[in-house]
Amino acid sequence: MTRRYFGTDGIRGTVGEYPITADFMLKLGWAMGRVLARDGRAKVLIGKDTRISGYMFESALEAGLSAAGVDVSLLGPMPTPGIAYLTRTFRADAGIVISASHNPFADNGVKFFSAEGTKLDDGIETRIEEELDKPLTTVANDALGKAVRINDAPGRYIEFCKSTIPDRVSLHGLKIVLDCAHGATYHIAPSVFRELGADVSLVGATPDGLNINQQVGSTHPASLRAAVIGAGADLGIAFDGDGDRVLLVDADGREVDGDDILYLIARDRHARGELGGGVVGTLMSNFGLAAALEEMGVPFERAQVGDRYVTERLEANGWQLGGESSGHIVCGHVQTTGDGIVSALQVVAIMVREGVPLARLLEGFEKAPQALVNVRLPSDVDRAALMASDDLKRSVAAVEAELGDEGRVLLRPSGTEPLVRVMVEGRPHLDVAGLAQRIASDVETLLA
Repeated sequence: MTRRYFGTDGIRGTVGEYPITADFMLKLGWAMGRVLARDGRAKVLIGKDTRISGYMFESALEAGLSAAGVDVSLLGPMPTPGIAYLTRTFRADAGIVISASHNPFADNGVKFFSAEGTKLDDGIETRIEEELDKPLTTVANDALGKAVRINDAPGRYIEFCKSTIPDRVSLHGLKIVLDCAHGATYHIAPSVFRELGADVSLVGATPDGLNINQQVGSTHPASLRAAVIGAGADLGIAFDGDGDRVLLVDADGREVDGDDILYLIARDRHARGELGGGVVGTLMSNFGLAAALEEMGVPFERAQVGDRYVTERLEANGWQLGGESSGHIVCGHVQTTGDGIVSALQVVAIMVREGVPLARLLEGFEKAPQALVNVRLPSDVDRAALMASDDLKRSVAAVEAELGDEGRVLLRPSGTEPLVRVMVEGRPHLDVAGLAQRIASDVETLLA
């Protein structure tokens, strides 16, 4: 069965446009409740980021779950990985995250976690979609679900984050700038790093429901870069709106992305005999990462783009570490999903143990030049037809011919936004930016 609503990371879109509407969320909560209730009484946790529409969708999902006879625990604003963690520790049957991650505030969405704190498998998502086709009914009055609010959820997750690095690691003497994207980490990350001893200053930590990801966060690092240089900080840490991805900035303002972070954690854990196998990246992962891991004797495998596919490959291989260049890093030895705070802590702990700045840790790690261009798609475009276009295939083939065996092209539709992503990677002497723009221009011509 082809899934109509679920993408690579749940359901996402513009608020007020189907299916990101209150009535659909009511039905979605009910449909999920129906699937869970087949095995008896169930409990679901609901958390959200700081978007104003989160209030509306939280209430709608709660009502739908209650109508299906499912108990609900409300967490309020919480990072996505925090909801995954609490779903496990509260022994809930599932967790729901109301968020559109790095998208602007006008978008929102829903993603789900299993009782183990992992993304739902495709089979369960398909069963939920099957229930959506049925008329909404309500269980008997004495079987309705109840709702409670968990007031100490932030504190529980703060303590968990701190526990992911050794007790002996203190951040005293480190000056850190945190960019919380006006999102779900705004009341969590500052406490984590301050309680570990760091001198913390903040960017993007005053959410108002409308400013999430607005020129701040991991997708807009300029604000963090300026703050780090202005404060003379040792490093900067930027999260996205729901806190499952992270980007770092060193003391000189240089950006440190997910490939850099994966390299640092892999090298450290490999050197200490704690890596537990190989590393999973994605089709977007830089050639330089694969080469550096190969030189260390660490196996490397590429998955489809999307942290759920990274996790699937980790589980299949029995490995622990994987992630995306965008900053979704899965540290499987401590967490079940991508976690921005936890990933940043792993790098900061390495800095403390080795007693060197971030830039020094990355010396000798060379990445191939890589250019990424996003082409926005009209809402009515047929993505499949576009990607199958002979003209577009010829455009890609022409660039691939120029690159030869010194580079590669990756062209794919985004699973979370109305975009086609054009990535070109190659040796330093190649004009990867110009080649990527050439393909992007051809895509735009086809859309005209």
